[in-house]
Amino acid sequence: MNVSRRNFLKLSGGTLVLGSLGVNLDPVKAYAQTLRIKNAKESYSVCPYCSVGCGLIVYSAGGKVVNTEGDPDHPISEGTLCSKGASLYQIINNPTRLTKPRYRAAGAAEWKEVEWDWALDEVAKKVKQTRDKTFMTTSKSKVKEKGPDGKELAVEKAFVVNRTDGIAHVGSAALDNEECYMLQKLLRSWGLVYIEHQARI
Repeated sequence: MNVSRRNFLKLSGGTLVLGSLGVNLDPVKAYAQTLRIKNAKESYSVCPYCSVGCGLIVYSAGGKVVNTEGDPDHPISEGTLCSKGASLYQIINNPTRLTKPRYRAAGAAEWKEVEWDWALDEVAKKVKQTRDKTFMTTSKSKVKEKGPDGKELAVEKAFVVNRTDGIAHVGSAALDNEECYMLQKLLRSWGLVYIEHQARI
Protein backbone atom coordinates (compact mmCIF):
# COMPACT_ATOMS: atom_id res chain seq x y z
CA MET A 1 0.00 0.00 0.00
CA ASN A 2 1.45 3.37 -1.03
CA VAL A 3 0.91 6.01 1.61
CA SER A 4 1.29 9.62 0.57
CA ARG A 5 2.12 12.37 3.02
CA ARG A 6 -1.50 13.52 2.98
CA ASN A 7 -2.83 10.01 3.71
CA PHE A 8 -0.22 9.51 6.43
CA LEU A 9 -1.37 12.69 8.17
CA LYS A 10 -5.02 11.58 7.83
CA LEU A 11 -4.22 8.18 9.38
CA SER A 12 -2.19 9.77 12.16
CA GLY A 13 -4.97 12.25 12.86
CA GLY A 14 -7.52 9.41 12.94
CA THR A 15 -5.44 7.55 15.53
CA LEU A 16 -5.21 10.67 17.69
CA VAL A 17 -8.97 11.20 17.38
CA LEU A 18 -9.68 7.59 18.41
CA GLY A 19 -7.42 8.02 21.42
CA SER A 20 -9.09 11.28 22.40
CA LEU A 21 -12.61 9.78 21.99
CA GLY A 22 -11.95 7.31 24.79
CA VAL A 23 -10.71 4.31 22.84
CA ASN A 24 -8.09 2.86 25.16
CA LEU A 25 -5.13 1.47 23.23
CA ASP A 26 -3.09 0.58 26.36
CA PRO A 27 -4.11 -3.12 26.43
CA VAL A 28 -3.04 -3.53 22.80
CA LYS A 29 0.31 -1.83 23.52
CA ALA A 30 0.83 -3.97 26.65
CA TYR A 31 0.04 -7.17 24.72
CA ALA A 32 2.50 -6.21 21.98
CA GLN A 33 5.19 -5.58 24.61
CA THR A 34 4.78 -8.99 26.24
CA LEU A 35 4.93 -11.03 23.03
CA ARG A 36 8.71 -11.01 22.81
CA ILE A 37 9.33 -11.86 26.45
CA LYS A 38 6.38 -14.18 27.08
CA ASN A 39 7.53 -17.33 28.98
CA ALA A 40 11.13 -16.03 28.98
CA LYS A 41 13.36 -16.37 32.04
CA GLU A 42 14.04 -13.02 33.72
CA SER A 43 17.55 -12.39 35.09
CA TYR A 44 19.26 -9.32 36.50
CA SER A 45 22.69 -8.19 35.41
CA VAL A 46 24.95 -5.18 34.95
CA CYS A 47 25.95 -3.67 31.60
CA PRO A 48 29.57 -4.60 30.72
CA TYR A 49 30.38 -1.56 28.56
CA CYS A 50 31.64 1.06 31.00
CA SER A 51 32.17 1.57 34.70
CA VAL A 52 28.83 3.32 35.33
CA GLY A 53 27.28 -0.06 36.15
CA CYS A 54 23.77 0.37 34.73
CA GLY A 55 21.30 -2.31 35.75
CA LEU A 56 19.83 -4.70 33.19
CA ILE A 57 16.89 -7.04 33.02
CA VAL A 58 17.82 -9.90 30.69
CA TYR A 59 15.12 -12.12 29.20
CA SER A 60 16.21 -15.51 27.85
CA ALA A 61 14.34 -18.35 26.21
CA GLY A 62 15.78 -21.61 24.94
CA GLY A 63 19.32 -20.65 25.95
CA LYS A 64 19.19 -17.46 23.87
CA VAL A 65 18.79 -13.86 25.02
CA VAL A 66 15.61 -12.48 23.49
CA ASN A 67 15.53 -9.02 25.07
CA THR A 68 17.45 -6.70 27.38
CA GLU A 69 16.14 -3.57 29.01
CA GLY A 70 17.03 -1.17 31.79
CA ASP A 71 16.16 -2.15 35.36
CA PRO A 72 13.86 0.55 36.81
CA ASP A 73 14.70 -0.60 40.38
CA HIS A 74 18.46 -0.20 39.90
CA PRO A 75 19.86 2.61 42.11
CA ILE A 76 22.37 3.88 39.54
CA SER A 77 20.59 3.95 36.19
CA GLU A 78 16.93 3.78 37.33
CA GLY A 79 15.92 1.96 34.15
CA THR A 80 17.84 4.09 31.65
CA LEU A 81 20.45 2.74 29.23
CA CYS A 82 22.67 4.39 26.65
CA SER A 83 22.43 3.30 23.01
CA LYS A 84 25.18 0.70 23.49
CA GLY A 85 23.53 -0.75 26.59
CA ALA A 86 20.14 -0.82 24.88
CA SER A 87 21.54 -2.94 22.03
CA LEU A 88 23.38 -5.33 24.34
CA TYR A 89 21.48 -8.45 23.26
CA GLN A 90 23.06 -8.07 19.81
CA ILE A 91 26.49 -8.85 21.28
CA ILE A 92 25.34 -12.09 22.84
CA ASN A 93 23.40 -13.29 19.80
CA ASN A 94 26.06 -12.27 17.30
CA PRO A 95 27.16 -15.27 15.17
CA THR A 96 30.61 -13.71 14.61
CA ARG A 97 31.26 -13.25 18.34
CA LEU A 98 34.43 -14.97 19.57
CA THR A 99 33.82 -17.25 22.55
CA LYS A 100 37.34 -18.66 22.92
CA PRO A 101 40.77 -17.01 22.79
CA ARG A 102 42.79 -17.18 19.60
CA TYR A 103 46.56 -17.42 19.26
CA ARG A 104 48.91 -16.68 16.39
CA ALA A 105 52.41 -17.99 16.91
CA ALA A 106 55.39 -15.84 15.94
CA GLY A 107 55.84 -16.01 12.16
CA ALA A 108 52.57 -17.89 11.60
CA ALA A 109 49.96 -16.60 9.17
CA GLU A 110 46.87 -18.19 10.76
CA TRP A 111 45.15 -17.72 14.10
CA LYS A 112 44.17 -20.89 15.96
CA GLU A 113 41.57 -21.39 18.68
CA VAL A 114 43.03 -22.28 22.09
CA GLU A 115 41.69 -23.03 25.57
CA TRP A 116 41.41 -20.33 28.24
CA ASP A 117 43.72 -22.14 30.70
CA TRP A 118 46.47 -22.40 28.11
CA ALA A 119 46.09 -18.74 27.05
CA LEU A 120 46.19 -17.43 30.63
CA ASP A 121 49.26 -19.58 31.44
CA GLU A 122 51.00 -18.22 28.33
CA VAL A 123 50.25 -14.62 29.30
CA ALA A 124 51.59 -15.26 32.83
CA LYS A 125 54.78 -16.84 31.41
CA LYS A 126 55.41 -13.91 29.05
CA VAL A 127 54.85 -11.35 31.81
CA LYS A 128 57.26 -13.20 34.13
CA GLN A 129 59.93 -13.61 31.43
CA THR A 130 59.73 -9.96 30.38
CA ARG A 131 59.79 -8.72 33.98
CA ASP A 132 62.80 -10.89 34.89
CA LYS A 133 64.66 -9.80 31.77
CA THR A 134 64.04 -6.05 32.14
CA PHE A 135 63.85 -5.55 35.92
CA MET A 136 66.18 -2.85 37.28
CA THR A 137 67.01 -2.52 40.97
CA THR A 138 69.00 0.71 40.57
CA SER A 139 69.25 3.52 38.06
CA LYS A 140 72.01 6.10 37.65
CA SER A 141 71.23 9.77 37.40
CA LYS A 142 73.28 12.96 37.48
CA VAL A 143 72.78 15.26 40.45
CA LYS A 144 74.37 18.59 41.29
CA GLU A 145 76.62 18.71 44.36
CA LYS A 146 79.01 21.29 45.73
CA GLY A 147 82.64 20.37 45.41
CA PRO A 148 85.43 21.12 47.90
CA ASP A 149 86.01 24.48 46.27
CA GLY A 150 82.32 25.43 46.56
CA LYS A 151 81.55 25.04 42.86
CA GLU A 152 78.61 22.92 41.66
CA LEU A 153 79.57 19.63 40.06
CA ALA A 154 77.43 17.09 38.16
CA VAL A 155 77.90 13.79 39.95
CA GLU A 156 76.46 10.47 38.81
CA LYS A 157 74.68 8.60 41.61
CA ALA A 158 72.81 5.32 41.75
CA PHE A 159 69.22 5.33 43.10
CA VAL A 160 67.10 2.35 44.10
CA VAL A 161 64.17 2.11 41.63
CA ASN A 162 62.96 -1.56 41.58
CA ARG A 163 61.08 -1.21 38.30
CA THR A 164 60.62 -2.66 34.84
CA ASP A 165 60.47 -0.57 31.68
CA GLY A 166 59.65 -3.61 29.53
CA ILE A 167 55.91 -3.79 30.30
CA ALA A 168 53.19 -1.15 30.01
CA HIS A 169 49.53 -1.37 30.92
CA VAL A 170 46.45 0.39 29.52
CA GLY A 171 43.42 0.03 31.80
CA SER A 172 39.83 -0.40 30.76
CA ALA A 173 37.02 2.11 31.19
CA ALA A 174 34.77 -0.88 31.97
CA LEU A 175 36.46 -1.17 35.38
CA ASP A 176 35.05 0.65 38.39
CA ASN A 177 37.16 2.55 40.95
CA GLU A 178 37.68 -0.43 43.23
CA GLU A 179 38.80 -2.70 40.37
CA CYS A 180 41.18 0.01 39.09
CA TYR A 181 42.61 0.41 42.60
CA MET A 182 43.30 -3.34 42.93
CA LEU A 183 44.77 -3.52 39.42
CA GLN A 184 47.02 -0.53 40.15
CA LYS A 185 48.30 -2.24 43.32
CA LEU A 186 49.04 -5.44 41.37
CA LEU A 187 50.89 -3.61 38.58
CA ARG A 188 52.92 -1.52 41.01
CA SER A 189 53.89 -4.70 42.87
CA TRP A 190 55.35 -6.01 39.59
CA GLY A 191 57.37 -2.79 39.25
CA LEU A 192 55.48 -1.26 36.33
CA VAL A 193 55.80 2.49 35.88
CA TYR A 194 54.03 2.91 32.52
CA ILE A 195 50.43 2.62 33.66
CA GLU A 196 47.69 4.42 31.75
CA HIS A 197 43.91 4.30 31.64
CA GLN A 198 41.56 4.25 28.66
CA ALA A 199 39.26 6.90 30.13
CA ARG A 200 42.18 9.36 30.37
CA ILE A 201 43.63 8.79 26.89
